[in-house]
Amino acid sequence: MSYIQEMRRIIGRRALLLVGTSVIAVQDGKILLQLRADSGEWGYPGGYLEPGETPEESAKREFLEETGLIANSLNLYGVFAGESRHFAYPNGDEVYVVDVVFTCTDFSPSGGTHDGEVLELRWFPFAQLPAEISPPVRDIIQQFIGEQQGHCPAPHLDWRAGGPCRH
Repeated sequence: MSYIQEMRRIIGRRALLLVGTSVIAVQDGKILLQLRADSGEWGYPGGYLEPGETPEESAKREFLEETGLIANSLNLYGVFAGESRHFAYPNGDEVYVVDVVFTCTDFSPSGGTHDGEVLELRWFPFAQLPAEISPPVRDIIQQFIGEQQGHCPAPHLDWRAGGPCRH
């Protein structure tokens, strides 16, 4: 039984504070996104830190499980927390996530494929993102792409929880 399953047995559906680890994989001006099986929304690969793991170990494990790709090297992009990282799963389980986000441009195939948490993997050009991006990661993706394109995020979006544009 996983740590999260054990905690759910104790507290039920109430909000858990969890450390997430995520990977923004980029290649040739495109970002790798996954269509999540639980919500039907797009997001970057990631999951939750298990007891005893470092954030980098967790990010590499989740990236492999969800994409079938090996992250040869990761760079810390940022740590994101706050009310905008509150999420309720379709089954009613609530979480507040502290998301440790890495970037990766150095990856290789493992010979495997993605797990059952992912319906589809697709590379999207920065200017052609899908409309159905998961709300807890939308602002991070927009901030990252804005920085890659040399400008700050659009002023109509609320970036306070993710921090100022680091351009």
